[in-house]
Amino acid sequence: MTAADPRPLTGEPVALDLLNTRWVADGERLDLFAGAAGLSRLEGLAIWLEAVGLADRFRADAPTLVHLLTAREVLARAVADPADEKARALVDAVLEHGRIRATLGPEGPGERAEFADPAWGPAWTAARDYLELLGSSPDRIRACAAESCVLHFHDVSRNGTRRWCSMAACGNRAKASRHYARTRER
Repeated sequence: MTAADPRPLTGEPVALDLLNTRWVADGERLDLFAGAAGLSRLEGLAIWLEAVGLADRFRADAPTLVHLLTAREVLARAVADPADEKARALVDAVLEHGRIRATLGPEGPGERAEFADPAWGPAWTAARDYLELLGSSPDRIRACAAESCVLHFHDVSRNGTRRWCSMAACGNRAKASRHYARTRER
C-alpha cells in the first residue's frame, strides 16, 4: 500500500503534476522525490506514479526516478520560458525515449506508447502531456500568483482567470493580506 500524498496540490495534468512534486510549506522547500514527509525517494516516486495513474505500468525504481528528475528539470525550464530554444530541445531529448504506435483493437483505432527502456516511460509521458497542453491551451498553463508558491496548474475555469493554485490556500492568504493592508491604511 502506498502512503498518503503529502503535496498540497494534486490532480493536475501529468506534466504539471510532476512540477508540483516540489512545493513550499511554512517557508520550507519540499520535494516528494527527496525525502519530503519522511518518505524515501522511491516511496515518493511510488506515491507520484499512483497519483497520476501510472503505477500499474511502471516501476518505482532508481532508473525511473533519475529519468523523471531529468524530465522535471526540463519541463520546469520549458514552462518558465516557452520561447527558450534550449528548453524545447531538452523536451525533445526526453521525447526521443518513446513513441506512439497506432493500434487497432476491438473498440477500433487507438494508440499505445512504446519505450525501448521502460524506465523512461513516466518521464516521456510527462513530456508528451506537456505537448498536449501546448497544443490545446498553452495560455492556460499557469504558475500560482502567490510570491511564495512554486506550484503550477492548468486553468480550466470558464473565463480563464484563475490566479491561485488553490483559493483555500494561496488565494485566501492573498485576500487576507489585502484586507489587512486596507484596514491598516484606515
